[in-house]
Amino acid sequence: MASMPPAASTNEHPDLPPEFVPLPDDASPQAKDRHWYETCYMGDKMPQLTFRAVAMGAILGMLMSISNLYTTLKVGWSFGVAITSCVLSFVIWNSIRTVLRGVSNMSVLENNCMQSTASAAGYSTGATIATAFGALLILDPTHQHQPWWVVASFTMATGAMGVWLAIPMKRQMINQEQLPFPSGIAAATTLRSLYSRGGDAIRKAYALVVGLGIGGLVGVLNTPEDQFVGLGKFFAFMRAKLFDVHLPDQVPEKGFGLLAGKPMVGFGFEPSVLLISAGMIVGLRVSLSMLASASLLYLVIAPWLQGIDAANATVQGYIASIPSAGGGTMFHPRNWALWGGTSIMVFASLASLGLQWKSVGRAFTMLRRGPATNVAKDDIDASMAAIEVPNSWFIAGLIPITIAIVIVLAVAFKISWWAGLIAVIMSFVLSMVACRATGETDTTPIGAMGKVMQLLFAAISPGNIQHNLMAAGAGANSASSSADLLTDLKSGYLLGANPRKQFIAQAIGILFGTLAVVPAWYLLIPNAAALDKYPLPATATWVAVAKVLSAGIESLPMSARWAILIGGLAGILIPILEKSFPKARPYLPSAMGLGLGWVVFFSNALAFTIGAFIAWAWAKFKPENQERYNIPLASGLVAGESLIKALLAMLATVLGLAAKG
Repeated sequence: MASMPPAASTNEHPDLPPEFVPLPDDASPQAKDRHWYETCYMGDKMPQLTFRAVAMGAILGMLMSISNLYTTLKVGWSFGVAITSCVLSFVIWNSIRTVLRGVSNMSVLENNCMQSTASAAGYSTGATIATAFGALLILDPTHQHQPWWVVASFTMATGAMGVWLAIPMKRQMINQEQLPFPSGIAAATTLRSLYSRGGDAIRKAYALVVGLGIGGLVGVLNTPEDQFVGLGKFFAFMRAKLFDVHLPDQVPEKGFGLLAGKPMVGFGFEPSVLLISAGMIVGLRVSLSMLASASLLYLVIAPWLQGIDAANATVQGYIASIPSAGGGTMFHPRNWALWGGTSIMVFASLASLGLQWKSVGRAFTMLRRGPATNVAKDDIDASMAAIEVPNSWFIAGLIPITIAIVIVLAVAFKISWWAGLIAVIMSFVLSMVACRATGETDTTPIGAMGKVMQLLFAAISPGNIQHNLMAAGAGANSASSSADLLTDLKSGYLLGANPRKQFIAQAIGILFGTLAVVPAWYLLIPNAAALDKYPLPATATWVAVAKVLSAGIESLPMSARWAILIGGLAGILIPILEKSFPKARPYLPSAMGLGLGWVVFFSNALAFTIGAFIAWAWAKFKPENQERYNIPLASGLVAGESLIKALLAMLATVLGLAAKG
């Protein structure tokens, strides 16, 4: 194939690669590699893996790992780190250059490398801590935390396994098939816009920074007075006077209404921009589905069940009457509803995965393919071999990582070595499926991956909750880490980055993320009682599935069994309808929204819906403005409040420990 003109000669911004236009799908892998290498590759033309890039990524990633730990406890999922870290790094570094005139600008590939470190630290390390370890803390009869070395080694090893498992998938999914990985494209587009000095991109960057500031301020103001004094105490007083609201860790006098003369947990309004902003991101369909199912639970089903289950009010699975911190008792509808809500989400995830059977099947094609091409090797093979991660690294890294995971599972959780090895092998399979799904749909089915592993270990180790949870945790965290790395590598591919250097940056990020998120876990959740302050939608799902698989569905009350059955049917039916009638999808309820509405508090669903309506109204009156600023502003609000709330909660724990000492 003829060589293409040098990148710089066709680019109005010499510090940026030209827009990459891929070859047709039927081009040979070797031709695709040559085309990319000669028209886009910039990895040796500017700095990339530098100390300042890794340091900036480590700092931002450590902060975002704490933020995502909090959001997982609060709303059940983590938010993307890549674009947020790119924008923050750009703003911070330009601010530094304004003060220190001699500091050079960080190149676009340095910022891309920074993104890999930040993304690994902020997203790939905490996926199992709030879910698997949170569920283990709830289900343990003594409610004791696992030792720090167990949490740290498990998090580090499973995150690293995901990074290493991505090595053989990169050239197949990105170079050859050129899967879209939409979030990776978005991150590359964001960096390109920032470095082209476009006014629109700069305004988006500052919208995100403003959102961070507002979110942080609101996080301080709505912090309960037992965690923070001063403004928090003042705002708690004003909040009670103005709204008569409550947070999950505060008991209202009446909220929006009483059930048999008692308040219900979460039946009020929560002044949280984190939740409102999450609604701005997910939109009306999911948010309205959440509010509809939450309203059904609190207004219709809870009163009905309270009557028929009154004699069993203390039994798990019923509408429990629980003690309140302010004296007396209150009803907790979610204790019953999480069974039906979990069923909808689990079956919807598995049904969606099954409907993507072609994607799942293609995920395994790389196992039966030989080298990238049968064409005689030439100079492009040597050039690509010098910058791609070699297979020798894959083997050299995966062997000790596998041994480490098997040892941790055996020593800490008494999982036999052969079952631990099965968990590692299944993690590779689940990672392939997760990466394929992420590449084609931008959705990483981590929940479904965990449930598949839980089902497998229900057969391998029946009745053992520890084995069930931690094997699923290994699979989910490695799948999440693999998909995250390939998303970052997609950004680098479009910007002409050196993939080997990006891989190193990602591996370093796992270390820094572990250093931040493990102590944050113990400070944020010093004991099992601290979990009661959070809705725990994702953690509750893991708990429910583990209980049913270990104790059997016959251990639940009949009403909960009906909820599981109906929820499962709804979870299967909705994805089928979406697939069969794509034009009707906007008018169908969201299966995940319906499930979440029964797993989170009513106050959470209400806040989501308020945010979704704000975004909808904004789009109606100022569509271009909303399209430009909605996501940056909402992302900043989420990150700002979650980070400050997590830091304040950890500060309260430190002060409490110091007072006891």
